Amino acid sequence: MSVESHVQELRRKHLSLSNAIEAAHRSPGMDDLAIAQMKKEKLRLKEEITRLSH
Repeated sequence: MSVESHVQELRRKHLSLSNAIEAAHRSPGMDDLAIAQMKKEKLRLKEEITRLSH
């Protein structure tokens, strides 16, 4: 897998996670800890995208 295709896959995962976080915020029964874990993973993906892109 090339670096560019890997970055594209990371961006796809980042967007998917972003959508999941938004949906979780709208769901009244969603656990705050689960949302926090998703946000942490989203940040990790963003940092990896940034690292690989530069």
